[in-house]
Amino acid sequence: MAEFSWSPRSPLDHALVTGAHGVRDIEAGISLTEIRNFDLIQVMARRGKAAELANAAKGRFGVAAPNAPKAVQSQDATLIWSGPDQFFVLSKGGKHTMGTLAPALSGPASLSDQSHARALISISGAKARTMLAKLSSIDVHPAEFPVGAAAATSMDHTSVTLWRGGDRPDGQAVFNLLVFATFAESLWHTMLDAAAEYGVEIAHSEWLA
Repeated sequence: MAEFSWSPRSPLDHALVTGAHGVRDIEAGISLTEIRNFDLIQVMARRGKAAELANAAKGRFGVAAPNAPKAVQSQDATLIWSGPDQFFVLSKGGKHTMGTLAPALSGPASLSDQSHARALISISGAKARTMLAKLSSIDVHPAEFPVGAAAATSMDHTSVTLWRGGDRPDGQAVFNLLVFATFAESLWHTMLDAAAEYGVEIAHSEWLA
């Protein structure tokens, strides 16, 4: 009998080439960084159980789960609104997996492991908003899309979850997006095309933005 081994790899494994892209004679206006090896659990309230889920989530994470389009930071996870009565739990290090969350949340909610079904891309830099404006109808002006704001939207006809993380040390805004793994490579090339005129620094990281 043949033996098989399964090793997960990034959906951008073939498309992502680290280093400079686009215009080279200026300081890169955009940084595109794929975040790898994260845990992502989607939590959806069962019918009539939204209030019970909210209480269970508060007990588990120490913060209220988002009930509007925003991302909430707990001590070791980010809770990201993904629709009415549902949210993602994004974390690292195996602290919030199906196995660890089920005892606290599986009563009032259905849980789905999306860790290998999504790609996570961090976008920052002086021209990040300009690039995003080419691809999405979401107004990401800081007055309309402050730190913690989130949206379930589309980019170039591809469904994504977009939220604004904490600013970089230099004050530049950081935007994070989750996209289905099967569409990640296509959207990645679209973003590179949209960002090329501003200069792009491409990387991957194990750290959550």
